[in-house]
Amino acid sequence: MADKVKAVVLAAGKGTRLQAEENDAPKVMRLACGKPLIWYVLDALSFINSDDIAIVVGYKKEDVIGRFGGYVYAEQAEQLGTGHAVMAASKALEEFAGSVLICYGDMPAIRRETYKAFISEHFLQDNDCTILTGESSLPLPYGRIVRDPDGHFLRVVEDRDCTPEEKEIKELNSGVYLFRSQKLFSALKCLGNDNSQGEYYLTDVPGIIRGAGGKIGVCRRDLGDEIIGVNTMEQLAQVEGILSRRQDIS
Repeated sequence: MADKVKAVVLAAGKGTRLQAEENDAPKVMRLACGKPLIWYVLDALSFINSDDIAIVVGYKKEDVIGRFGGYVYAEQAEQLGTGHAVMAASKALEEFAGSVLICYGDMPAIRRETYKAFISEHFLQDNDCTILTGESSLPLPYGRIVRDPDGHFLRVVEDRDCTPEEKEIKELNSGVYLFRSQKLFSALKCLGNDNSQGEYYLTDVPGIIRGAGGKIGVCRRDLGDEIIGVNTMEQLAQVEGILSRRQDIS
């Protein structure tokens, strides 16, 4: 099914909380076990041809392009949210009629088998959009998956917008999605930035597709520590420990 999928890896961030006087590398180029964070993501996605993977770059883009040359690149010159980052990749995908995997260069712990199982579920369910979700014992500020009484997807609620009841939901949004390309880019045209951050959120896109009659599916897996994204030095240390343990086992 990899020939029906192209991937967009979001990698434009500066990583302000990771910046130091001696290291101002882009967030995805921070090292864990001697390799950039994005190296692990691209390795996990290696079942997809490199020319079918678009990396969205921004801050110090030359660092990423210089290290990983064989991919398609799109520039997000201004950081206006995850939805805006995917918009930046639209030109690279405008002729593509398959499904688009959206993932993150600062989430190096997601395994190859997780991506493969997720893609398989997307095609098995024949979805317009599939969301990768899971539970984790870690205290993560991730969006919650709200379902109707029959268990069907209703919406994603960002952590900061959750009611006390929604805070108790254990099913977390990993932020990883698969979209039919035409549905994705139609929805992005409807995306607004009427929020406290003034940003375009990718989390709003499934709701837009659902509102237009599209089929939204959820692939729920026991993600555990795979779901960690790196925004702080503490998380970088956590991820390094996870990756180091995996290397020891292998």
